[in-house]
Amino acid sequence: MLLNYDLQPAADTVISDAPTIVLIHGLFGSIGNLGVIARALKERYPVLQLDMRNHGLSPQSEEMDYAHMAADVRETLDALRIGSCILIGHSMGGKVAMRLANLIPERVEKLVILDMAPVAYQVRQHDEIFKALFAVEQARVSSRAEATQIMRQYLQQDMVIQFLMKSFAAGKWRFNIHAIQAHYADILSWQIQTAFTKPSLFIRGGVSPYVQEQYLSAIEAQFPLAQVQIIEQAGHWLHAEKPDQVIDLIQEFL
Repeated sequence: MLLNYDLQPAADTVISDAPTIVLIHGLFGSIGNLGVIARALKERYPVLQLDMRNHGLSPQSEEMDYAHMAADVRETLDALRIGSCILIGHSMGGKVAMRLANLIPERVEKLVILDMAPVAYQVRQHDEIFKALFAVEQARVSSRAEATQIMRQYLQQDMVIQFLMKSFAAGKWRFNIHAIQAHYADILSWQIQTAFTKPSLFIRGGVSPYVQEQYLSAIEAQFPLAQVQIIEQAGHWLHAEKPDQVIDLIQEFL
């Protein structure tokens, strides 16, 4: 599947052989979610931002697992004739990036994972979000204000509501909540893969539940050259909460 994308050349035209930065958003996200990172890196690197399947303006499908999502990114890279790349993925996008690095290791120079571990998660973190999204859909409201009011009956965090509302347009969700819910177990899952033996950076939020101490052995086993950094007092959306610290770590790593 060819994905909706935005590809920006490096602003510094003197640099002609830099690998392309590929930014992969998380669940319920869209093409601009990692824009703060794109803006920080676009001087020295070409930057490719993507909408994943069933998100944003990319095609929708009844199939949704990491094999399909990684294949989508690979097909899009092939269509754009992008060879060498650096993958940066957040949350679900982090697992897509990890799967793709295993699929095409010869093309991936480095890997950056934001608040995600290569493990199968057992705890459902999105049940209230699903309730809120379906409530908005069933209410058939057309305005963002009406949708936001309904969302607040289920969700207390304004940051989460604002994040989700970025995908509400013309009275509809741009992501396919029915396919996402049907494949939520696939999104939580993970199949252990062969080791990716190139430099990798895992950045975890200090108050996020997604990368806990017991998951570090899984990172080491599958990404033996990985370094793990912590952004203190940051949650799962660490790039939105502490963008300067996240960008500093990424730039130092690259």
